[in-house]
Amino acid sequence: MAKRLFEEMIQANHQALAGDSHAGLHPADFQDELPLIALTCVDARLNALLPQALGVPAEQFIWLRNAGNIITGAMSSTMRSLALACAVKGGKEIVIIGHTDCQVGKTTAMQLLDRFRALGIERHMLPDNLNEYFGIFSSDRQNVIKAVEIARSSPLIGPKVPVQGLLIDIETGKLEWLVNGYETLGARPSAWTQLVQTAGQTIDALQPLTGFNLGEMKFPETKIGELAGTIAEEIANRIASAAGASSTQDRAAKTPLPAGFSLGDVKLPHSKIGDVASIIESEFERRVPSAAGIKIAQPSGAPPKIPVPPPLRPKPHLRKWTK
Repeated sequence: MAKRLFEEMIQANHQALAGDSHAGLHPADFQDELPLIALTCVDARLNALLPQALGVPAEQFIWLRNAGNIITGAMSSTMRSLALACAVKGGKEIVIIGHTDCQVGKTTAMQLLDRFRALGIERHMLPDNLNEYFGIFSSDRQNVIKAVEIARSSPLIGPKVPVQGLLIDIETGKLEWLVNGYETLGARPSAWTQLVQTAGQTIDALQPLTGFNLGEMKFPETKIGELAGTIAEEIANRIASAAGASSTQDRAAKTPLPAGFSLGDVKLPHSKIGDVASIIESEFERRVPSAAGIKIAQPSGAPPKIPVPPPLRPKPHLRKWTK
């Protein structure tokens, strides 16, 4: 059985370090697995070391870098770049490459605060959770394994893209294969991935609905939908009554709202629900002048409007008179 790209790469790397002058990767044999997308640290020592250790030509190597080769979340900006490198640049495999003697991994939260302070950045200017935000880690190996797990579980990465994990010795260039991405191909997606895929399918099924845009929907903390429905029904009933509808059937026929008025255009606040009726009433009167005078009953439970007391005036005997 023919070897896969990383199987041949690791073997060639180890043979070269053992003194085999003929060892090397033959990229022409792996056209179906290239180009390769690599996420590494920004450490300048990798600039010349890494291309030699991997043996992948520059035109087949998409190199992404951040401090500590860290992925903080399945939908993070780093995952965005990895996903676009696959979708737009045609990357066939992803590899997360950590390295020994990583300065990011050696820096504690307190040391990081001191270094930011030396740059004029005080603690209150930084995120509350430093470890989570900056992805501070203590183990180079565990950092790579964690990043691979996040990338593999991300809904942005297709199931046909292997995600590998390597650690390179910064002194010798030796590669250690920490995570074999070929072993997870075809594996059952995680619960998070399944959830996102299901939600995506639901949204796609709703797209044919004319004029329906999930991105424009507002979901306030209270049950605005029920309240708006109650007020809309009240408006329709008042219009029907004003039109002389005497029966339920007549009223149903005369309840369409006038042209130019849409409850969906009225901005409903998240608080002070008792004022919603007044807002819609004024909006109704503004858009439909002929409907002026129609009053909308406030929904049950709305706080009553408390009249403002008159201003206090000083008693005559307390006033100061001047001659």
